[in-house]
Amino acid sequence: MDNSKITRRNPGNMPKPVGNYSHITKIPRNAELYVTSGQIGVDFSGKLPESFNQQLANTFANIRKVLASEQLTAGDIIKVNIWATEKIDWEFMYSEWSQLFGGDYPAMTVGYITELGLPEIKIEIEIWAAKV
Repeated sequence: MDNSKITRRNPGNMPKPVGNYSHITKIPRNAELYVTSGQIGVDFSGKLPESFNQQLANTFANIRKVLASEQLTAGDIIKVNIWATEKIDWEFMYSEWSQLFGGDYPAMTVGYITELGLPEIKIEIEIWAAKV
C-alpha cells in the first residue's frame, strides 16, 4: 500500500456501506488537515432558497468554492458530516454527490435534527480534507 496518499476501503469482514461512502478513509502522517465550517445553501447574494433541493445544490456549489480556495479537490476530502432538518431526497443528493466525488467516496455521517443555526437552514454539510 502506498503510504503517501489518501486511501479508502471497505473491510471485507463487515457489511458493505448502505450508501455512497467508505467505511475507512486513511490519511498519511505528513498530510495537512483542513476542516470547514458547515456549508449551507446560501447563494452568493446571501439568499437562502426555500426548497430543500435548491439549498442542497447551493451547498455543493459552496463546498466546491471552499475547496478551490485552498487548492483542494474532492479527492482530498476524507470525511463528510451531513445534518438535515428534512428528509433527504437521496436521488437528488446522490446526483450532486456523484458530480463531486465520482465513485471515490469519503467517510460520511448523516444526521437528522430539528433545527440548524438558523430556522430556515434545511441542510448543512461539514467537510474534512487532507492534502498530502
